[in-house]
Amino acid sequence: MRWICSPWRDVEAMARAPSTFRQGDVTRAVKAVVAAGVDIARVEIDKAGKITIITLKAEPEPNGQCREKNEWDDV
Repeated sequence: MRWICSPWRDVEAMARAPSTFRQGDVTRAVKAVVAAGVDIARVEIDKAGKITIITLKAEPEPNGQCREKNEWDDV
């Protein structure tokens, strides 16, 4: 494909680079984190397509104990 910009020169049309991630990839990752009960602060995506989800910091209880008891705590 060629585009003609002026009568004196023609320019090659540049193809778009292949995408490194899709919106569906981000949506699945966010839904999985939300389903796990974790609050999301932000989502970062680098040039390679690596999706990083930054979570909100959990606040510890005043007495130093965890908020929820896990079934594996007493194993």
